[in-house]
Amino acid sequence: MRGDIALRIDFSRINRSKAAFHDIYASDDPRAYFSVLGDLDYMIPDVAEPVVRQILAAKASATGLKPVVLDVGCSYGINAAVHRFPLTFAGLRHRYARREMRAISSETLVSLDRSFYAAWPDVGLARFIGLDVSARAVSYAKSVGLLEQGIVADLEKEALSMDSARILRSVDVIMSTGCIGYVTEKTFSEILDAAEKQPWIISFVLRMFPFESLAATFANRGLVTERLAGATFIQRRFRDAEEFESCLASLAALGVDATGLESEGLFHADLILSRPEADARATPLEDIVTVASGRGRPIGPRYVHVESKEGLQVALEP
Repeated sequence: MRGDIALRIDFSRINRSKAAFHDIYASDDPRAYFSVLGDLDYMIPDVAEPVVRQILAAKASATGLKPVVLDVGCSYGINAAVHRFPLTFAGLRHRYARREMRAISSETLVSLDRSFYAAWPDVGLARFIGLDVSARAVSYAKSVGLLEQGIVADLEKEALSMDSARILRSVDVIMSTGCIGYVTEKTFSEILDAAEKQPWIISFVLRMFPFESLAATFANRGLVTERLAGATFIQRRFRDAEEFESCLASLAALGVDATGLESEGLFHADLILSRPEADARATPLEDIVTVASGRGRPIGPRYVHVESKEGLQVALEP
């Protein structure tokens, strides 16, 4: 088992192989977020939604209560939007891409979005709070009513404040759909220290990031970890050939076979569920989840390997 320092170095190195999108989280509204990620066929909120819904239903059935979900790396509250309302990332992307929506101020957009979300019935199985390093993204998500409460903190670098710890006391479920790799067991330890109950932890983790140290941290707190076998979840296309090749190199370094998955031009994530052992014994993950994959969705050109006289070459496949 690798030590804490080694794991953080691994995460830092692996992250250098991914495209950076820091600017899209620095706006007062999510238009840039939807534009940039939408152009790369970002789909993890949509392909994760039916699976998360099944897990939340199992959690609610076990307790008889509507769970409080902490979305780690919540950004603009998009996971809350697709889980609480009959909406999709793809549909929201088209909304913000309209010429009329691009032309208005952030202040006007926030006002419109507040009314937009209030007009939909809340069909979700949970209440959502969020944690993110972007104050602007969290402010938007709270202002338009997607998150009940939001925490702005970088728990890799700072301790949880007393006020934030109070918010986290009631957490029943922790979920993330892409932040692991940017955050480590340090962030999750801060959260778990504040929670009054042993939560369920739903993690969609890109296959290029090792999970052993997080699983060990959770085990030390009485949680067992299950990985859904035989299924992966698409996050998005690779931005360019460099990102494609770097991801394949990172996977190869870990001994992970990318054939038929990342080699076809798409980031793939595993579903990992951590929870108390008694809960895992009562309802194994395979009994909860029926998978709906995103592989059949229409997407743009992908970077793939093709055979040539010179050997394997990178090419765009329509």
